[in-house]
Amino acid sequence: MGNISTNTDLNGHTALVTGASSGLGVRFAQVLAAAGARVVITARRAEKLAELEAEINGQGGTALAVSLDVTDLDKLGDFYETLREKDFMPDILVNNAGMNVDKAALDYAPEDFHQVLGTNLTAPFFLATEFARHHIAQGSAARIINIASVGGHKVLPGLTPYCASKAGIAMMTRGLAREWARANINVNAICPGYIETEINDFWWQTDGGKKQIASWPRRRLAGKEDLDGALLLLAGPQGSGMTGSTITVDDGQYI
Repeated sequence: MGNISTNTDLNGHTALVTGASSGLGVRFAQVLAAAGARVVITARRAEKLAELEAEINGQGGTALAVSLDVTDLDKLGDFYETLREKDFMPDILVNNAGMNVDKAALDYAPEDFHQVLGTNLTAPFFLATEFARHHIAQGSAARIINIASVGGHKVLPGLTPYCASKAGIAMMTRGLAREWARANINVNAICPGYIETEINDFWWQTDGGKKQIASWPRRRLAGKEDLDGALLLLAGPQGSGMTGSTITVDDGQYI
């Protein structure tokens, strides 16, 4: 078959996954490690990180857990410097950390808004720029995968600040991809639909949650594993020609 390759091997690569103490972040770290990448896992909950670190290392992978508050912007430079000193500087960044304050817009206080935008948009921007600064200086190729949401292009009722932050992630992805195209830094985004995690699992058992699931074309809730393919595509050799793209993975919820 000539030069056709279907390789998804990430041996020799190091991936940084933020928000890796629960939900999608745990899955992303597990999948990247299974594909052969060393993984740096970060979050604020050190005990959860330690559990995931032990699991990945116990299964033959290589994981390094580092506690990090992504909103503490002044420490991001030192964070990357520490990884360089440990020979764990990543060449794949998965900007996954995110949150929401569950209030109607009229009930939002300025601190609520700043918390959502600070975690979901400001922190990923500066994590990406510090990451790119290293690779541009080294002349080395790298990948950035930003986790956006269908809420970035579809109104999710009652989640206006969250949706605004994810719309910002989608445009940030395109802007950084344009700026760093010649530096061989690919910047892309995944827009997941609704997926059950520990943050929202209670909702799907309520009448409202069941009604929402019944409104979707497939009348089911998507699983974390549904994102595996998009993640490996953007992290691996098959995604070398993709930059500035957003991939929606929502199980057809918003067709």
